[in-house]
Amino acid sequence: MSDDDTKAAKERVYSEAEVTERLKKDLPNWRYENGWIRRKYKTHSWKSTLMVINTVGHLAEAAWHHPDIAASYAFVEVKLMNHAAKGITDKDFELARKIEDVVQWQPAKEGGALEGTPATDQRFAYVKYD
Repeated sequence: MSDDDTKAAKERVYSEAEVTERLKKDLPNWRYENGWIRRKYKTHSWKSTLMVINTVGHLAEAAWHHPDIAASYAFVEVKLMNHAAKGITDKDFELARKIEDVVQWQPAKEGGALEGTPATDQRFAYVKYD
C-alpha cells in the first residue's frame, strides 16, 4: 500500500446525510448529487467563464485536490469528490469553501479602493453573483 493509499484510508468519508446537512449549513449554493458536491457558477460571457475556470484551477492545484469541471458559454460547474477516499471528505468541503469565497468575492461590497466590475455596463459584466 502506498503512502497516498494509507493517507486516503484514514480520511473520514461523510455519509450522504452528513454531506447534505453540512452543505445546507456551510455551502448553501452547493448540492450533493451522484456522489459529488457540485456548484454551478453563472457567468455573463465566455471570457468570464474562462476566468472562473482558471481561478478554480489555481485554487485546486495549490490545494493539490482536483475537481471535475464542465463549462459552457455562460456557466461553469464544479464537481468535487475525493477519488482516493471514494467519497466526500474534509478536502472537498475546504476546497469548495475557498472556491466559493474567491469566485463570489465582490470588492464593491467591502468598501475601500477596489470598486469591482461596473454593474451598469454589460461590456464588463462578470459573474452573476448570488
